Amino acid sequence: MAQAGDAARTVILTVDDDPGVSRAIARDLRLRYGGAYRIVRAESGESALEALRELKLRGDLVAVILADYRMPQMNGVEFLEQALGVYPGARRVLLTAYADTHAAIDAINVVDLDHYLLKPWDPPEEKLYPVLDDLLSAWRSSDYRPVPATKVVGHRWSARSSEVREFLARNQVPYRWYASDEPEGRRLLEAAGADGLRLPLVVTAEGTALVEPEVPELAAHVGLATTPAAAFYDLVVIGGGPAGLGSAVYGASEGLRTVLVERSATGGQAGQSSRIENYLGFPDGVSGAQLTERARRQATRFGAEILTAREVTGLEVNGPARVVRFSDGSSVAAHSVILATGVSYRQLAAPGCEDLTGRGVFYGSSLTEAASCEGQDVYVVGGANSAGQAAVYLARGAKSVTLLVRGESLAASMSYYLIQQIEEAPNIAVRPRTVVEAARGEGHLERLVLRDALTGATELVDAQWMFVFIGAAPLTDWLDGTVLRDEHGFILAGPDLTPDGRPPAEWELDRPPYHLETNIPGVFVAGDARARSAKRVASAVGEGAMAVMLVHRYLEQS
Repeated sequence: MAQAGDAARTVILTVDDDPGVSRAIARDLRLRYGGAYRIVRAESGESALEALRELKLRGDLVAVILADYRMPQMNGVEFLEQALGVYPGARRVLLTAYADTHAAIDAINVVDLDHYLLKPWDPPEEKLYPVLDDLLSAWRSSDYRPVPATKVVGHRWSARSSEVREFLARNQVPYRWYASDEPEGRRLLEAAGADGLRLPLVVTAEGTALVEPEVPELAAHVGLATTPAAAFYDLVVIGGGPAGLGSAVYGASEGLRTVLVERSATGGQAGQSSRIENYLGFPDGVSGAQLTERARRQATRFGAEILTAREVTGLEVNGPARVVRFSDGSSVAAHSVILATGVSYRQLAAPGCEDLTGRGVFYGSSLTEAASCEGQDVYVVGGANSAGQAAVYLARGAKSVTLLVRGESLAASMSYYLIQQIEEAPNIAVRPRTVVEAARGEGHLERLVLRDALTGATELVDAQWMFVFIGAAPLTDWLDGTVLRDEHGFILAGPDLTPDGRPPAEWELDRPPYHLETNIPGVFVAGDARARSAKRVASAVGEGAMAVMLVHRYLEQS
């Protein structure tokens, strides 16, 4: 948050390729804000990005970025998209002519644009300053305070290093990565008194050194909430995917004391998606991380607590209370519970895959590894939407992407829009009827043995990167003996509990279970963990909202 003491290091940046316009907007900005902020101007997208990187290295803050739309080589939207990766908390403004307003409207979804201004902006007292005042006020009250970045020292092929990077990235914790065999990485290891044999080393923003930290320890040290603020709530939501976040938003916004418990990072499988293009309201698509972050902020704004790195191991009924037990022996209780535990990707059973997980074999998109795939040959296993989204995303930088599909084609399991994108991508190849027979490598993935499912013929191919999306397994084993599930582990609810018109034998109420209610009154399920659910982001969010409506009905009758 920029206050008087740190204002000299807080920047408003403007970029316009027209020198006259660039000077004019910088002049107007200095007249109004020069006493509290440093005004930096650039005359091209490249020079502006260079300036942003230098500011980042120096630890300076950037509150607002104003970019002209019509610039050569890199237009304003393209620039803001890259600037988003350097300063994600900076407010973004696009300067456009009247004829380009369509571009500004499109940019709202592409770069999460905060505002667009039509040129000319005279008089600035009416058209410029009120907009900037609101954006600066919003920035000052945001979560993007001047916190030094966490540092991670690890090895490229260290599975634990990969897990830590993924955890930090998915929880929106800024960090810098240093290879253990590079000079700066060695300096950090020496400063921490670490020999580099146990990796990763995590140096927190406060300077605390953690060697091979477990997730709960890491979460606590990087500022994530891990302990509930109260012992009793109206609603406990278990799982932070789209269904869980939807439940938290609707529960908290409707006055329920709500806590969401997530074992790793909010977003679930959807949060790992590089691009979701069929979600209502985002015609140009939205990344899973962006959608997750918006939902998380929305839930906390309404007052929901979000706990991270807490693994739930049990659910008990204690009179009117529903008690949720954690792996460390502690617990929290509530009037009602929504199970939104989601699913995890099934593991490949092929020899070698388990040993090489995190060392070239990854489950889910592992977006933190995507940059390392640039110019490489990449394999993606799976034929559903998640695999297709990953293939399209990785193809932007990879030399080639080969999609390995067990079935005859993609048509049976993948959305049509993704099939079209894959067919149009020159560096994506689809191999139907192909399975992974084995993964091989010394210390990291080096080769794959592929088998033709029809003929049985095998082939050995060079490979350093494989991303696996082969179906989903529900995260419900901890509910065994408590909540009824089907033969695959998915939770039964509502009509699925009463196939013959009668409720389960242990059901004690004089009404049948509500639509999303499990065999335990007051315990509901939403999203992918529910038997026969649609396995789509939109339906999961909808079920999260519906579950809260049913919670209200349950509480009114209790």
